[in-house]
Amino acid sequence: MWLDTHCHLDAPEFLSDLDRIIDHALENQVEGILLPAVRAHDFVLVQELVERYQGRMPNLVYTLGIHPLYTDRAQDKDLKILEDAATTAILDPHFVGIGEIGLDYFVDGLDPRRQAFFYEGQLAIAEALKLPVILHVRRSQDMILKGLRSRNIVGGIAHAFNGSFQQAEQFIQLQFKLGFGGAATYERALQIRRLLKDLPIESIVTETDSPDIPPAWLRDSDVRRNEPAFVARIAESLAEIRGIAVPEFARTVKQNALNVLPRWSNLLAA
Repeated sequence: MWLDTHCHLDAPEFLSDLDRIIDHALENQVEGILLPAVRAHDFVLVQELVERYQGRMPNLVYTLGIHPLYTDRAQDKDLKILEDAATTAILDPHFVGIGEIGLDYFVDGLDPRRQAFFYEGQLAIAEALKLPVILHVRRSQDMILKGLRSRNIVGGIAHAFNGSFQQAEQFIQLQFKLGFGGAATYERALQIRRLLKDLPIESIVTETDSPDIPPAWLRDSDVRRNEPAFVARIAESLAEIRGIAVPEFARTVKQNALNVLPRWSNLLAA
């Protein structure tokens, strides 16, 4: 019923009980999860995890990319590693795009030029392979958009979107969907909630960003770890904010994700 379009199952927080995490997601009507790689060192791990759990969750998919938070530690040759890995992974129906890539102007100490080098290089790979991209856009929406306009990118998802309505419209015009998750469950998240109410529903997809961005009900919990099973309850909150029945919201956001990630759609249809 639900798709989690952004979940880091390869994070250290999950590796001790990943079997339970997958089972808990399935018990909560999570039909598929997208696992975005964040550094070249992890490409093989991400692919192995997806292969390992295909029996339990056939619609588990992945993308390959270098996250902006890791660009200061990445080497130039990692772009070639990504290009080779993605070219080979085209043969794997569980591989659906390039990501998580982008720019982050929130975290102090990151070299913007280094980030731009990897962002632009990865957009070039996505363009050449005609693959959608999963974008990290924290406080960087305008520069992300500038990069997209310089390329012929087939679309993708702007993950954890928290920009302006005008910026959202520009992503939508470029064939992108916008990811919403646990941040919207906080009453003080006024901008995100306004976006949820006002944007075309065809532009919205659901995500958790597990193990990060825990929803509001975990705020006072001893266990703050987010997980993909929570996408169902998060989505119910999103539907309530939107003012739409949960079954209709579920059908729409699932189709939105499949529309922008056609390889995932092909997998579900197989």
